[in-house]
Amino acid sequence: MSDRTDTGGIPADAPRESIGVGPAYPSSHTQFTSDAPGRYAAAPAPEAAAPDASAEGSGGSTTADEPYYAPSAEQTVADGVRDVGMIFVGASLTAGYGDPKGLGWVGRVVARTQHPDLDLTAYNLGVRGNTSGDVVARWGAECHPRWKGRTERRLVLNVGINDVVTGMTMARSRLNLANVLDEATNAGIGVFVVGLTPTLDDDLNRRIEALAEAQADVCSRRGITYVDCFRPLVTHDQWMADLAASPDRAHPGQAGYGLIAWLVLHNGWNDWLSLS
Repeated sequence: MSDRTDTGGIPADAPRESIGVGPAYPSSHTQFTSDAPGRYAAAPAPEAAAPDASAEGSGGSTTADEPYYAPSAEQTVADGVRDVGMIFVGASLTAGYGDPKGLGWVGRVVARTQHPDLDLTAYNLGVRGNTSGDVVARWGAECHPRWKGRTERRLVLNVGINDVVTGMTMARSRLNLANVLDEATNAGIGVFVVGLTPTLDDDLNRRIEALAEAQADVCSRRGITYVDCFRPLVTHDQWMADLAASPDRAHPGQAGYGLIAWLVLHNGWNDWLSLS
C-alpha cells in the first residue's frame, strides 16, 4: 500500500511526467498548477535594477540602503554530465523539523531532482531559529567549503519567518536577503528562493504575507525565482490541519512538507536547473 501523505497527498509510486516534477494534486486538494505560479513569480531579469526606495519606511530604518544590483558574473551550465553542488540554507523549515520521516521538503525535492545529466551533491544547512541576519553571517563560510571542487554551484534559500517572530524591521530583512542574493550571484552562484509559509495565527500571517511580498520584490528586481508558498497554503485545508496536529502547532508533518516540495518542484525548479 503506497504512502499517500509522504509527498503531500501524491502516491509515492505515481508516475512522473518529467524529472523533478510530480503529478498534479488529487481534486480533493487545492489545485497547484505548474503554468500558474502565482502572484510572486519571478520577473524577467531587469535591464537595470533601480535602487530600492521602498526599503526605508517599510517597517523601520536600517543603517544602509538596499544595494544597487549590478551583477559581475553569470551562472553557467556545462555540457554533458554536470557536477552540481546544491546547498539549502535556512531555518527549521529547511531542516525539516517535525517531519517523522526525516525528509522535510528539502529531502523530497532532492529525491525528485535526480537526472542522468546531473551529478548532484546536496547539503541541508537549515538551523532552527535562524533569522536572515544569521544567514548573512554564516552562509559564505559554510557554503564555500562544500562547493570546493564542484563545477556548478547552486544555493537555495528559505528564511524569514523568524525575522517576523523576533521583530526585525522589514527594511533590515529586505536588506539581508538582498545582500545574500547579490553576493552569491556576483560570484556566479545560481540562487533560488523558497517563500514563507503561513501559520495558525492570523495576526502573524498578516506580517508574514507582508514580508513574503517584500521578498518577492527583492527577487523580482534581480530576476531570481521566488516560489510563493504563502498564498497557496494559507487556504489549504491539509496544510492547516497538519499544523494543528503537530506538537508545537508551528511546524508541519510529512504532508505539509510534501506540499512545500510540490510547490517548489512546480514553480520554476527545472527551468532554474536547465533540466528538460
